[in-house]
Amino acid sequence: MSRRVVVTGMGAVTPIGIGVENFWNGVKENKVGIKVIDRFDITEFKAKVAGQIDDFNPKDYMDVKSAKRMEKFCQYAVVAAMEAVKDAGLDIEAEDPYMVGVSVGSGVGSLGVVEDSHKKYLEKGPSRINPLLVPLMITNMAAGNVSIQLGAKGKSINVVTACATGTHSIGEAYRSIQCGEADVMIAGGTESCITPIGVGGFAALTALSTTEDPLDACKPFDKDRNGFVMGEGSGIVILEDLEHAKKRGAKIYGEVVGYGATSDAYHITSPAEDGSGAARAMTNAMKEAGITPEQIDYINAHGTSTHHNDLFETRAIKLAFKDAAYKPKISSTKSMVGHLLGAAGAVEFITCIKSVTDSYVHPNVGFKEAEEEMDLDYVKDKGINMEVNYALSNSLGFGGHNATLIVKKYEA
Repeated sequence: MSRRVVVTGMGAVTPIGIGVENFWNGVKENKVGIKVIDRFDITEFKAKVAGQIDDFNPKDYMDVKSAKRMEKFCQYAVVAAMEAVKDAGLDIEAEDPYMVGVSVGSGVGSLGVVEDSHKKYLEKGPSRINPLLVPLMITNMAAGNVSIQLGAKGKSINVVTACATGTHSIGEAYRSIQCGEADVMIAGGTESCITPIGVGGFAALTALSTTEDPLDACKPFDKDRNGFVMGEGSGIVILEDLEHAKKRGAKIYGEVVGYGATSDAYHITSPAEDGSGAARAMTNAMKEAGITPEQIDYINAHGTSTHHNDLFETRAIKLAFKDAAYKPKISSTKSMVGHLLGAAGAVEFITCIKSVTDSYVHPNVGFKEAEEEMDLDYVKDKGINMEVNYALSNSLGFGGHNATLIVKKYEA
């Protein structure tokens, strides 16, 4: 019999607040953390806005030496993980450290250090390349640094599935506890690639919104949506075997009861047009949870604000939920923070947990009117105070990766 897995801690670094409390307060205020990019000259760039984090100073959280040996995506992950461990009241030194694992992914790693090193190479030759280029750049260093900083010696993995990274990372951590590989997993995603190549690359793919008004650029499910807005940050949760959590008297935010993962096997950037891959991820998660579609109260959609994603995800929900597709409230946290890429699913999973614990569902900020086929219950204008017993979170990544998690209100 597989073990029950609960959430006992959370940490977040986002464009609308550092720390879960600040982030959640921002969510309840419909705060939009998108602004005009000011980190580099955007004159020739088609995309002008992003979900930048401007009030983050790593020296507020770690010593200077540690900070210098990490790029921003790692710093964000470590800070969010430190908050999550503290929130969980977890004393890793008192645990068997080999039963405390890490599953933290990043979709991109550091483009910034690559850009800087390439510039130095062109100007001054190979001898001037940053000696730490590789350990600063590679995606697994978020998991590595979290493990080093916190002393977690168990299974340590880095899942990379583009925009589904955060959700897969939490899902695989959930599986690791279910089967007894770990008692505790520090899990989530992180990203920071608001750089010339990052923004320029996604813009060249025509994936980014070209709207210059920060408050009107990211509008999931709106008929006038025209692309996603890049964001950055990290979301980390502490997943724990239920009996282990009870034994140490931990507070429990919710229980993870379902995880579904599939592939579209269709296209490198577009989801399957009929939504079949994402639908199967949802049905697999609901089957594992032992629930029917009618029991899902809230869906935190991937909802990127691109034409293809929002339409095809709507089709996926209809395919998976059938007649019950019109029951759950649906919203996308990206309407406030932008698309955090590898961190998106993790921050959105935290949103689901808070929706369950606080009985609140946030709106799609900026959403005004959907097109004809998109007729589900997308939350509009203001949030809703309502009981949320089951919340479902979707993430869909380039390459056809689909991941779904279901969290429920904890019952002893």
